[in-house]
Amino acid sequence: MNISAVLLAGGESRRMGKDKATLLFRSEPLWRIQLSLLRKLAPVEILVSARNDPAWRPSDVSFVADAPPSRGPLSGISAAMGRTATTHLLTLAIDMPFMNEQYLRSLCLAIEPGRGVIPVMRERAEPLAAIFPTEVRADFAAALSGSDFSLQKLAKELLSKNRLRVVQVKKEEEALFRNLNEPMDLEGTSFVGGHSGAIRS
Repeated sequence: MNISAVLLAGGESRRMGKDKATLLFRSEPLWRIQLSLLRKLAPVEILVSARNDPAWRPSDVSFVADAPPSRGPLSGISAAMGRTATTHLLTLAIDMPFMNEQYLRSLCLAIEPGRGVIPVMRERAEPLAAIFPTEVRADFAAALSGSDFSLQKLAKELLSKNRLRVVQVKKEEEALFRNLNEPMDLEGTSFVGGHSGAIRS
């Protein structure tokens, strides 16, 4: 597969109160869980997008700076697209540890030349576990230069241009998109929201 992967780890983690990447989930730090998942897919390269080069970054993973002022995951994905020479870029949020290899592999098998795939759950796009064609670099750059940094808006534009195709999330797959936002989420007592909180602009 001519696909690169980027682990999005540039969030401020305001609600969690500490860096999500180093939080332990089922006795493992989130960064290790997510990188292990990406490695199973055997992408051409793995990038990590963050505000600063994280101390935990393994030597076989490249750092991509989330250039200030950060516009959330929009900045991270755009920066990663500027670094990769592959045809497609798979995105994965650091705080989505329920995602699995089978689902991401199904997305990889659904891409086409010049066209990626984006899961949609209850009419809301899930761009933090999606695959974008790198031909949309200019679209990401244009979004960054504007005033609306919503990935939802950009996803709709890319769908209208036929640069993405929708993959409807089945009910039994919804749990894959749960994310860890608050300390109580780590305790397994509650999962706040069914969508990735990192999507907020």
